[in-house]
Amino acid sequence: MPPDTLPRHAAPLPTRDGVGASCVGLAAGPWPTWLDFFAERFPHVTPEAWRMRMGRGEVVDAQGRPLAPDAPYRPHGRAWYYRSLDDEPRVPFEAQVLYRDAHLLVADKPHFLAVTPGGRYLHETLLTRLRRATGLADLQPLHRIDRETAGLVLFGLRREDRAAYHAMFSARQIDKAYEAIAPLRPGLVLPLTRASRIVRGEPFFRQREAEGEPNASTQVALVESGAGWGRYALAPRTGQRHQLRVHMAALGIPIRDDAFYPQVLRGPDEPDDYRRPLQLLARGIAFTDPVTGAPRRFESALSLQPLPAQTAKSDDASARR
Repeated sequence: MPPDTLPRHAAPLPTRDGVGASCVGLAAGPWPTWLDFFAERFPHVTPEAWRMRMGRGEVVDAQGRPLAPDAPYRPHGRAWYYRSLDDEPRVPFEAQVLYRDAHLLVADKPHFLAVTPGGRYLHETLLTRLRRATGLADLQPLHRIDRETAGLVLFGLRREDRAAYHAMFSARQIDKAYEAIAPLRPGLVLPLTRASRIVRGEPFFRQREAEGEPNASTQVALVESGAGWGRYALAPRTGQRHQLRVHMAALGIPIRDDAFYPQVLRGPDEPDDYRRPLQLLARGIAFTDPVTGAPRRFESALSLQPLPAQTAKSDDASARR
């Protein structure tokens, strides 16, 4: 399991500048010292950098005891450390908090902002920004949406509430509504339900449809059209990674400005084109709160690009390209 996906509930290091400590499992191996282990486990960080972090007490065991770089390595258990990035790109868009009470915080996430730290993003994420802005060190997302997607994200404020909210998502006791801009496809009869099996694809950041029992289901409806483009209402009944993007591409109506589907136009580590955000929005979410029993319904205040107006035939052909 990657270090940043291990459970964080027992982190012995406090949140720092909105960033929680990361956790790594201590596998058995030939490393003589703690420095040897971390230098080999995370080769993108130099041994000198690890020595400095350990000297500042930023690498500890599960009991919060600092790990000295030249002390003998001890396998098993876990260690905790702070991630750092030297050249993290700034995401020039801001999120908006739409709602907050004692249990929930609902945010409108802009395009290009990741929900949680990972890869080349640490401080430039929705979670880190919200923790800094609110001072809520225990704030955690209850679900995820793609970095390229805009719209609603729910956060839990209290550790003791998380199991109930996660169970609600696992049991699919929640209605999610998305909106997308995509080409019109003559002959495609809508509304429809796309059900298929989605599995890991190639390259590693893509998903694909495969033979077998469906594990993903999406309802698709056309709500507006203009000049070869349509505004679609998407209702996912499952939560597979990239599900909406894969299903729309498979139907022959890939979402506008999707850099991954149906072909890879730009990899996840390449610079973003802020002029062309993926035209996919997490528009609405509704559920019965498992903690309070209250009905909840939230709507995004964001919007996608307007559909092009119907113009001359040459313009219409250009819009479809």
